[in-house]
Amino acid sequence: MKKPLLTLTALAGLSLGVAAPASAASTHTVQSGDTLYRIAVNNNVSVNDIKQANGLNSNMIYPNQVLKLGKAEAKASNSSNTYTVKSGDTLYRIATNNGVTVNQLMTWNGLSSDLIFPGQQFAVKGAAAASVANNAPAAKPKASTSTPVTKQSTSTTQTQAPASGKTMTVEATAYTPYCAGCSGITATGIDVRSNPNQKVIAVDPSVIPLGSKVYVEGYGEAIAGDTGGAIKGNKIDLLMPTQEQAIQFGRQSVKITVLN
Repeated sequence: MKKPLLTLTALAGLSLGVAAPASAASTHTVQSGDTLYRIAVNNNVSVNDIKQANGLNSNMIYPNQVLKLGKAEAKASNSSNTYTVKSGDTLYRIATNNGVTVNQLMTWNGLSSDLIFPGQQFAVKGAAAASVANNAPAAKPKASTSTPVTKQSTSTTQTQAPASGKTMTVEATAYTPYCAGCSGITATGIDVRSNPNQKVIAVDPSVIPLGSKVYVEGYGEAIAGDTGGAIKGNKIDLLMPTQEQAIQFGRQSVKITVLN
């Protein structure tokens, strides 16, 4: 009777040995020097997936902390050249899941901002860009005279303000994609390091809803795509490409118009 018992024990041990990697693959133990962004990229998930799975309210993590990795959107197959946007998607997540950069997605699909909509179809391979461009629903077209013209230069000054929208005066400061403690990913999932020239501002969501388009005097039309611990009330923080530009901007009182 001992032999069958030993066989069953061996089988049970084998079964446990096979099951262990599956469990380990769904978590990550934080190592010294880790960041949420690095962990997310290495495990093909988004920063938001990890934060939601672990109930995190900030990007602060600690060595030996065990994090659930959450679930990522399945990658498009190698043969697929297009992707249809789903509710909750961000350009950063789509780019990561398809092995391309946010800048490539924006270039291939003629995008001028990070705003995307469910049902929109994107080229996720360069060869598909031409066929998708005519079918993808565009963001609101710009009027020829009433909206500001975005200059393709290093200058951040806009010459014409929008004609309508909620206007207010706020205190503005500036930051860069590489500021101390920054992950390079905004609160809404925008990868600002892939394109430091993007127009993104950090806001207090109770004053300016995240995702809003905001015209900032002297800066241009931006996306309210980030938050900050010191950004409360009528305060905003402007993304600048370099530390020199951020320091030069300093702290100013500016007029803004919330367009939507």
